[in-house]
Amino acid sequence: MNICVVALGKIGLPLAVQFASKGHRVIGADVNEKVVELVNAGVEPFPGEHDLDVKLKQAVDAGLLSATTDTASAVAESEAVVVVVPLFVDAEGTPDFGWMDSATKAIAQGLKPGTLVSYETTLPVGTTRTRWAPMLAEGSGLTAGDDFHLVFSPERVLTGRVFSDLRRYPKLVGGIDEASGARGVEFYEQVLDFDERADLPRPNGVWDLGTAEASELAKLAETTYRDVNIGLANQFARFADQNDIDVKKVIEACNSQPYSHIHQPGIAVGGHCIPIYPRMYLWNDPAATVVRSAREANAAMPEYAVDLLAAAYGDLTGVNVLVLGAAYRGGVKETAFSGVFPTVEALKARGAVPFVSDPMYTDAELLAHGLTPHAGEKVTAAILQADHAEYRTLTPADLPDVTVLVDGRRTTDPEAWKGVRRVVIGG
Repeated sequence: MNICVVALGKIGLPLAVQFASKGHRVIGADVNEKVVELVNAGVEPFPGEHDLDVKLKQAVDAGLLSATTDTASAVAESEAVVVVVPLFVDAEGTPDFGWMDSATKAIAQGLKPGTLVSYETTLPVGTTRTRWAPMLAEGSGLTAGDDFHLVFSPERVLTGRVFSDLRRYPKLVGGIDEASGARGVEFYEQVLDFDERADLPRPNGVWDLGTAEASELAKLAETTYRDVNIGLANQFARFADQNDIDVKKVIEACNSQPYSHIHQPGIAVGGHCIPIYPRMYLWNDPAATVVRSAREANAAMPEYAVDLLAAAYGDLTGVNVLVLGAAYRGGVKETAFSGVFPTVEALKARGAVPFVSDPMYTDAELLAHGLTPHAGEKVTAAILQADHAEYRTLTPADLPDVTVLVDGRRTTDPEAWKGVRRVVIGG
């Protein structure tokens, strides 16, 4: 089978490599000429994805994967097109379809009868049927459902472990009609492998949800659930702080029975998914008060961590404070919606002088993100924002002048910090 993957980013490129590993010929289309050049050379354009460097080179060397900036021509050569172009939303949750519209129009130019088009980018419910189907039809002169198949099949993987997640989680598919759904199932069964999962209600594999709308909602629902759950955990943590209760012990106790699955509280919810998709859901369903309240609760946590620091340290005016971690989560070199940015802003609002360090980022990279790198300046307070593995062994000897540490992720060893004021959220 000839397959086109549109957008060779942190999800699209591993997908292209996965498809090629099953013996299919894959053409990756991307507007970034540098990305195309690197892919054609068998070199990963971004670090951090497990096994991508090896698998990419193997696919390119085998002649099964190539890249181009000409999306229309790549689509014209393909029997299936998988779209992983980014979709952005503003602070109010309004989607910006600009990049996806451009990609869809280019796909339409090369679309031929019998082709399957699968959108994997997370979308508001109804987008596949009401936006992409008419746009593809208008640009190609073909009729969706009659002349070509169209499905929504959300990506459900985390960067850094895409290949293992592709095997572990069922692949959800929903078509604009029954034939499209069946074609989507057939396609993904040919390009993916699945681990056995005894815990699932039916065998792991490709699951047809019946409609594109159901598949779109499934992606929004699973990520929104996590945001709401974390928001609840953060509310419990703030109450625990007020009443001298260790919320970690409470959550462990609650989760000891099978009907409780409370997540962990923390300083921030970051990344491309959990902070964004609840807003997208709210765009569909503005009356969802539970979702809105959880999003507000989680967005308030960086400022709450700074409040904890001020309560323990005192006036922060003129105080040099080190924020540990620019990444949105440990072990991943990504700052999308990272808690570092609101934490730094909250510190500045208190009159503090914030510095940032991160084992995954150079000083130049931190500066490029608008952050001030720590270059040996004396700091007397610190806030741990990302749960990097390196911070598990952090001790006062590493920060000799720090008198208060707010560990926003409970990553540091409490025994190692005896003698220094160590504050945790919900602790």
